[in-house]
Amino acid sequence: MINATIWQCPPGLIEQALAEHPITGNRIVLNKPTGDFFYDPWIISDEFKGTVWEQVLDTLPYSIGEARIITLEPGASYMAHADIDNRWHLNLTGEHSYLIDLDKKEMYKQLQDNRWRYMFANRIHTASNYGSVPRRQLVVREPLKHSHHTDLVAVEITPTYDQFDYRYQFDNQISPWLNRKNQEGTLDNFVYKDTFVSFSIAEHVKDELSAFDSKRFDIKYV
Repeated sequence: MINATIWQCPPGLIEQALAEHPITGNRIVLNKPTGDFFYDPWIISDEFKGTVWEQVLDTLPYSIGEARIITLEPGASYMAHADIDNRWHLNLTGEHSYLIDLDKKEMYKQLQDNRWRYMFANRIHTASNYGSVPRRQLVVREPLKHSHHTDLVAVEITPTYDQFDYRYQFDNQISPWLNRKNQEGTLDNFVYKDTFVSFSIAEHVKDELSAFDSKRFDIKYV
């Protein structure tokens, strides 16, 4: 689910960044979009331009999406979910913290070794911090792919009624499928709002949408 890459920060660079520009709050965004949130590359924000955080981010040699420093407090966990986009992770601080693949029931200890890791986010997963200090990670979205298919069908998904756990249900049922379709190259034009998702899908895979719970999700072709 998550694998070490060959890319890493020079020794001491993360510690220097944390010392010179301390992180406060649960989520700090280091960069800004140049166009579409999910598809177009992001560039360093003015606030962090020329700082050590820019040097840290530049050790990942790819066109990247949103880059956030995310803090998970001691004893905390995330709700189970999957993501449409895969991610790169760089562990900054923490001890006894794990990424947990709930589909395969496997735990991955988050190591402080200056190395970037690539995460396949289409499995249901969570993260937990069992230690006594905050777990901080630099998490970078991989931009979504544009499809080369020419037979794309436009789709809208909305909740069929007011659901307190709509986002949870969506991320557990539909997000894994969306991630796989993106990796296949059969998905395009993805747009997300609070209770509204739209995208285009290749004609030959649109029937797969019928597997989702029609009592919870209203799926329309537009």
